[in-house]
Amino acid sequence: MLPRGGCNAPQRRNDISRSQPKTNEATPHAAEVVREYGPFAGTERIGGVTYDGRYVWAAAGAKLIAFDPESGKLERTLERAADAGTAFDGTHLYQIAEARIDKIDPKTGTVLKSIPAPGQGRDSGLAWAEGSLWVGQYRDRKIYEIDPETGTILRTIESNRFVTGVSWVDGELWHATWEADESELRRVDPQSGAVLKRLAMPSGTHVSGLESDGADLFYCGGGPTGKVRAVRRPPKRAKR
Repeated sequence: MLPRGGCNAPQRRNDISRSQPKTNEATPHAAEVVREYGPFAGTERIGGVTYDGRYVWAAAGAKLIAFDPESGKLERTLERAADAGTAFDGTHLYQIAEARIDKIDPKTGTVLKSIPAPGQGRDSGLAWAEGSLWVGQYRDRKIYEIDPETGTILRTIESNRFVTGVSWVDGELWHATWEADESELRRVDPQSGAVLKRLAMPSGTHVSGLESDGADLFYCGGGPTGKVRAVRRPPKRAKR
């Protein structure tokens, strides 16, 4: 099942483009945390998260875990390197593991293919949308659109904050920040890099990974807490 979070992204461009962030930013609003999951047994840290339409998958260092978002019960564990961002394309999982991105069969845990990660080990978030992978760069403050077959960079979007998780939902590009002990969820214009919406997480609550459920929630990795938090997504305004 293809999560709606991968739908309605802009069409892939054959030329490499760079988007610059604008200095004017949206006014921050308080994020609404509606539920917490974990910490899970044997899991000390959560990195990337994704959603396959049934389970939430979370990167936990030396393994990938999957839990039921309704019950909170841990359902699956794959013994695979899972350092940072995680994504799902409707069939396969993609996982950042140091300087590479692994394409994984979620049924067996088999790595089917690996491509170089654009940040060569400095990568953070990961998302799938419209045939591309979108990779966050933490300290470089960038989001790359890359070809999932070759790792070729197709687009670069600049941010003015450290980038952790990345997610597409309903044609909107969102990313998480974690800087100066503060975290936000931000919707940005994929062409200009302008910040269109800001959700400020509660004090002391950090976001290490981000994915939409395709509806009204974001799932947020909680870093060293070992937790995943569900955050309410603001409703999309109808076009006039």
